Amino acid sequence: MNFIKHCAALILAAALLATGAAFSASAAEGRFERTLQVTGPVDLEVRTGSGSIDVRTGDASTVRVVGTIRTSGKWSGGGDDAEKRVLYLESNPPIEQHGNVIHIGHIEDHALEHNISISYEIVTPQATRLHSGTGSGPQTIEGVQGPLDASSGSGSLRIAKIGDEVKASTGSGGIELNGVQGKVRAATGSGTIRALGVAGGLHASTGSGDVTLEQTAPGDVEVSTGSGSIELRGVHGEVRAQTASGNISVDGEGTGSWKLGTSSGGVTVRLPAKQGFTLRAQSVSGSIHTTREITVQGTLGHHRLEGKVGDGAFLLEVSTVSGPIRIE
Repeated sequence: MNFIKHCAALILAAALLATGAAFSASAAEGRFERTLQVTGPVDLEVRTGSGSIDVRTGDASTVRVVGTIRTSGKWSGGGDDAEKRVLYLESNPPIEQHGNVIHIGHIEDHALEHNISISYEIVTPQATRLHSGTGSGPQTIEGVQGPLDASSGSGSLRIAKIGDEVKASTGSGGIELNGVQGKVRAATGSGTIRALGVAGGLHASTGSGDVTLEQTAPGDVEVSTGSGSIELRGVHGEVRAQTASGNISVDGEGTGSWKLGTSSGGVTVRLPAKQGFTLRAQSVSGSIHTTREITVQGTLGHHRLEGKVGDGAFLLEVSTVSGPIRIE
């Protein structure tokens, strides 16, 4: 009986090794590199399915593209042609150039894309307008003038030193922005949004995650999260901030109106000492505290406070169902 079991184990091991060999044999990797000549501002589009995109800046007269091709290694059982497809893509990379307009990643023959991913490393002039997209892969973009439109089905986005407006969206993943010289629109289904050094307005939304903004130039702010805290620093403009579950903290100079609300969490507002405002604050089950000298309007209650500070120049509306409110 032991001999039979031993033979069976050997047969099984041999079968697994054979399958593994077939599996690995079907996998292949490749690489291509191209340098494109340009004579002015570049209009660049980059797309890939399950690969990554990395864009940085370099020489003003060239766009350098390096593509890394990988297969998933799935065994077709009838002789996978992955290696042939990789060799074909190495010789015929998906790059199209029409003057200073460049398209990367478009493959007309969808059979070539089966079980294959291409990751791109691109060095482009600073004067580049960029549109990038991944199906499931991260992106890192730094230094381009913009505008920038970056999207991913499920991948993180890291964006820095952009000289114009930015639009960033991902189905599930975090978004990090640092040093954007223009307004920002950022959205993720599930993940944090962190925007530092934004010289303009921000429109940000996430289904689940924290949102942080550090603003360096005036612009209106609209932020929402299904579950997460909101922190806004140095804001100068109108503000709309809403979270279902989380704290809200805002500091800056108020203009127009601010409307801040959370269902479960506290709200803290910090304004310049000489800033005048009209306050409407309400907490269903929480205290309301302010260090400002306020002229109360109507009936003063423990969970509701309405009044005017100074000239009442802008409207501050704050509400929470469960949590304290503090105005400093």
